[in-house]
Amino acid sequence: MNALAPRRRTVAGMLQQKDGAIGRIRLLTFTTLFPNAVQPNHGVFVENRLRHLVASGDVSSVVLAPVPWFPWTSPYFGAWARYAAVPRRENRHGLDVHHPPFPAPPRLGMLTGPACLYHAARTALRRMLEQGLRFDAIDAHYLYPDGVAAVRLGREFGLPVVVTARGSDTSQLPSYRIPRRAIRRTIQEADALIAVSTGLKDGLVALGAPAGKVTVLRNGVNLDLFRPPESRADARTALGLGEAKVLLSVGHLIERKGHHKVIQALAKLPACRLLIVGEGPERHALQALARSLGVEDRVHLEGAQPHTRLPLYYGAADVLVLASSREGWANVLLEAMACGTPVVTTPAWGSREAVSRVEAGLVVDEATPEALAAAIDRLLAAPPDREATRAYAETFSWDDTTAGQLALFRKVLS
Repeated sequence: MNALAPRRRTVAGMLQQKDGAIGRIRLLTFTTLFPNAVQPNHGVFVENRLRHLVASGDVSSVVLAPVPWFPWTSPYFGAWARYAAVPRRENRHGLDVHHPPFPAPPRLGMLTGPACLYHAARTALRRMLEQGLRFDAIDAHYLYPDGVAAVRLGREFGLPVVVTARGSDTSQLPSYRIPRRAIRRTIQEADALIAVSTGLKDGLVALGAPAGKVTVLRNGVNLDLFRPPESRADARTALGLGEAKVLLSVGHLIERKGHHKVIQALAKLPACRLLIVGEGPERHALQALARSLGVEDRVHLEGAQPHTRLPLYYGAADVLVLASSREGWANVLLEAMACGTPVVTTPAWGSREAVSRVEAGLVVDEATPEALAAAIDRLLAAPPDREATRAYAETFSWDDTTAGQLALFRKVLS
């Protein structure tokens, strides 16, 4: 990266104003984790952080969010067909978003991802530059394959790269030999790293990152969207809920989200019913598990829901339960608390940072159905005041995160 130093000093010099301060920063946000017209909830946490950063007025951004290439939109092809329907370019909340396709062959994507992403993004970025767009830095999200490709782009186009690690890119992917090698190289070559929790920073340091290179900037919560309902009774009626205590589990229906553990915990809580919001490959397995435990009539799979509808579910629930085995920073915890609903969660990275006071909820010591059931029972027996839970969530606005990002990008560019 040293060969780029003269170019980078020139870029930084162009940003200097007469008073010595750095002017408006022009970012290229690069990630496969970004919503689109077909998948509006995909990577919404990346979009939310970027929207607040751009709203500061000190940053502009163009989003380069490649999607896997697929030729057919027929529903016969399931999830792959959705990729074919993603527009090549769209505007989301005032952000110009580009979705160039890249090859992602099944079973080979983990190996081919970085190179395929790089070549698709390289072509798109060259086209942007030819059209007159200019960038000061690359704001990349997820270490592998996104961060690997981003560092390569930065090297070619003379742009500093800041990579945000978000969870399984630090906890799971490094267990594979080839991704681990590429991740460690990316950690060394990136100009700066962001971790969304202290636990995630510890994971980066364990992979070889110098501690001083990692800035912890936790996610915030949209306090305007996620707020207590005017009437919990109306919210519960809208969802067809009766008098039973309602547990809520939100997330993709995949093994690591732990919905199966919540169902197993429900079997020990006869006075409760469970709503699961999300979609994914584990749907049939979860239904079968509920049947085998005799709780099928108390488990309701609600499917994927628009982001704007989630406050209705949070506000109606008595407890949000998150049983993930791995998380960088679980946004659902803050979203539920902002709606006045306390949480029970497993000790994944970031959980104890997000749930640090009694009005927020409880973190179990072991990620077992028995521990979850005991914590839920305890919380339902003595629930915190919902206004106090909301007040706790209000300490997690996006303001500090935005300020931290601005300071970091200015430091990198200066």
